[in-house]
Amino acid sequence: MDNQNKAKYVFGLDIGTRSVVGTVGYFDDDRFKVVCQRSIEHETRSMIDGQIHDIPRVATTIKEVKEQCEAVIGEPLTHVCIAAAGRVLKTVKTHVDMIFEEERETKPEDVTNLQLLGVEKAYKEFQTGNNTDIKFYCVGYSVIKYFMDKLPILNLVGHKAKHISADMIATFLPDDVVDGLYKAVDFAGLEVLNLTLEPIAAMSVAIPERFRMLNLALVDVGAGTSDISITDAGSIIGYGMIPMAGDALTDELARHYLADFYQAEKIKRTAGRAEEIEFEDIMGIKQTITSEDAAQAMADKIDEMTTYVADEIKHLNGDKPVSAVFVVGGGGLAKGYTDALADKLGLMHERVALRGSDVLGKIDFEEEDLSKSPLMVTPIGICLNYYENNNNLIYVFFNGTRMKLYDNGHVAVVDVAMQAGFPNDGLFPKRGKALSFSVNGKSKIIKGELGEAAMITVNGEPADITTKVNSNDRVVIIESTAGMKAKSKISDLPEFKEGLKLLVDGQVVEFTRPVFANGQKVTPAYEINEGDHIEVLDTCTKEQLMEVLDTNDASKVDTVNVSKVEDKPTEADAVQKEKQKGAVITVMVNGSPVTLKGKYYYIFIDVFDYIDFDLNDPKGKSIVTLHNGENAKYMEPLNDGDVLEIYWKD
Repeated sequence: MDNQNKAKYVFGLDIGTRSVVGTVGYFDDDRFKVVCQRSIEHETRSMIDGQIHDIPRVATTIKEVKEQCEAVIGEPLTHVCIAAAGRVLKTVKTHVDMIFEEERETKPEDVTNLQLLGVEKAYKEFQTGNNTDIKFYCVGYSVIKYFMDKLPILNLVGHKAKHISADMIATFLPDDVVDGLYKAVDFAGLEVLNLTLEPIAAMSVAIPERFRMLNLALVDVGAGTSDISITDAGSIIGYGMIPMAGDALTDELARHYLADFYQAEKIKRTAGRAEEIEFEDIMGIKQTITSEDAAQAMADKIDEMTTYVADEIKHLNGDKPVSAVFVVGGGGLAKGYTDALADKLGLMHERVALRGSDVLGKIDFEEEDLSKSPLMVTPIGICLNYYENNNNLIYVFFNGTRMKLYDNGHVAVVDVAMQAGFPNDGLFPKRGKALSFSVNGKSKIIKGELGEAAMITVNGEPADITTKVNSNDRVVIIESTAGMKAKSKISDLPEFKEGLKLLVDGQVVEFTRPVFANGQKVTPAYEINEGDHIEVLDTCTKEQLMEVLDTNDASKVDTVNVSKVEDKPTEADAVQKEKQKGAVITVMVNGSPVTLKGKYYYIFIDVFDYIDFDLNDPKGKSIVTLHNGENAKYMEPLNDGDVLEIYWKD
């Protein structure tokens, strides 16, 4: 093999209940070349129903498979693709939308981003209904249907659209299942390159896209689990799992013939391939039975197993049977399995069939002793899934706590914060509490002061929410602070500052405007409270007139002629009035003009008070903030004519 092809090697591991199968291959001219495949059975029952129970023992088996494959290809294997069984599988269907700023051609990366946005949405929807303390991770997803400007379409790429969307299905597994796989692989000296689900891996081989227009079921009968997936109208519409498979048949044979597990496994595998089967029971007595005897011994368990599988197929398919079923995996080779499943679904026997060599047409084996069989489908599918989806989990440290994160290759600080449940508003400067009151019947709101922005570091270096995060990075975020709450005195009000000039018996006299708060007269030093009703009068009080007239006789006030002075405003008055209003600037935000007024100067964060952009309602995975084409700093000043871009990025 030349170096160019060696660089394309993909190493896949099918870590099953009964054995570990390692496959090494590469793509060449639209064909997948299997360079080698090695399989080693677990020495003990270190896995049950697809879940690892003894991590060190499974890791030892993985390492042996790895070393055997390395001996064939002549180079070390450091990264691996794996698949999780469907134990405790949870499925979420969701709809996701992406709206462009204007109509444009849809690019492949747009479709990828749409899918990833759908995964994020499905995860949030799933977490809403997850009432346990168990953490789940996405291990696979598929698109049921695409839409372009709300109309169905098979492929979005290349079409002009403003609105693209998709119906999707995402699958989740609990932390203990995923964590066990990752730890076993890590103990064996490997790093996970891609993670998928076993039924997704099998589907990529057993039911090509050209068949998915039909309503079909794929059943992957392993040792511990029977994984099920359903297709219809060109898409995968459901996944399911039954925690019963080949080992249940082996256990039944062990009980029936008083044999240990490994002798019973030998009986199961030989049945149907040989007329007679020889084995030794636990008493040390050699026994000889026919294949028909073994089939009869398994018949009741096969009947039970296929009943569960048929019921799950109907459940996933809207309570009705599918048109045909393809069976892969070693457990499906048991004599009578496919016929029993056909009977439970009410299908003709030829409509439930094993898939092997017939679906491996574009697979070439470079080792002569490898045969195309149902056992090969899932191991090869795990390798092929790497080319279709690049899914992985990475570990990062967030504020000192180690956490797993779904990695799509574009993980940023904001993604880590969202996954950790860090509040969105904790990333941005927060205003102190506003003060609401009324002046002469008109509502007024004075905004609180801005606090400090969040302090963010990645590996000890200053960062922002868009900084890329890699495996084992240490992200520290000190939450943003709220500023001082708004406060105001009567003396701060423009209505009070505006002078009051009255004609008193023909002479101009300047008065301080009388002010009442909630019906009570107050001084200019009065601190306004939330909800106060303030009245600023356009005339003076009797007490003020008595002071001007220098009299203590209130009756004299009644004989005085008082009227308002109508001064024509001077140019200086106009300038002063504008100064009181503050500066007025206009900036461009996402291509539209936005006018800011009411302050003497403005900073970037002020623009959020003038645009419809809710930080607590994410419309994407991260926020892009640009100021004149550069990454914005939230406290930097704004000038008239500045160009700003603020939007969610998927």
